Amino acid sequence: MKNKNSIALALLCLFSLSVSAQKKSKKDEVVTIETNQGTMRFILFDETPKHKENFLKLTKENFYDGTLFHRVIDDFMIQGGDPESKNAKPDDNLGKGENGYKIPAEFNPKLYHQKGALAAARDNNAKKESSGCQFYIVEGRKWSKIDLDKQAARAARKLTEAQRKVYETVGGTPHLDGSYTVFGQLIDGMEVIDKIASLEKNERDRPEKDVSIKVSVKNMKKKKITRKYGWKYEA
Repeated sequence: MKNKNSIALALLCLFSLSVSAQKKSKKDEVVTIETNQGTMRFILFDETPKHKENFLKLTKENFYDGTLFHRVIDDFMIQGGDPESKNAKPDDNLGKGENGYKIPAEFNPKLYHQKGALAAARDNNAKKESSGCQFYIVEGRKWSKIDLDKQAARAARKLTEAQRKVYETVGGTPHLDGSYTVFGQLIDGMEVIDKIASLEKNERDRPEKDVSIKVSVKNMKKKKITRKYGWKYEA
């Protein structure tokens, strides 16, 4: 009888965990990046759990507040997250600031550098580990079939037909696929990327006028996210 009771209790616990997981999955975190050029909102991917957890952790610690988009390249990307960019002087050379650790690469063939992708910056380490704090948002551009073939040849993995179509019609930076971890996607504020990327900048690609950021996170029901921002979750 004691063994039966133990088994029943174990099954009840598993059922409770399953129900809890299902309830939890009905919500998701929406990350908001506010700038003086506009506001952007993102979803972070469950397929990249280490990067998602780290970005949410830093956001909740207000790590990013007051940092700058310190490197912007039109038709390519905008980069931020350098802690040394807080209160930086106009002539400071930014981009080398870190927070003391790296994150193992989390490459996933479903996640790619389409326009609006949120990805982790990194140095040239052999394991392609990500910076613990620096990130970039893809602007990119639309590609013709011929030019896309050339870009795809530079990528570390083969593009699917669906991904090729997005690169041709929406845009992105396909040659980065398989080399940098994509861990989120913009769901609101696409025009803000274009606005920041087109700003006047110096010879080191730093905007002439600082673009400081404030990052926050809000837990929302997935149905509301879909209704409000058009983001569709897989069944």
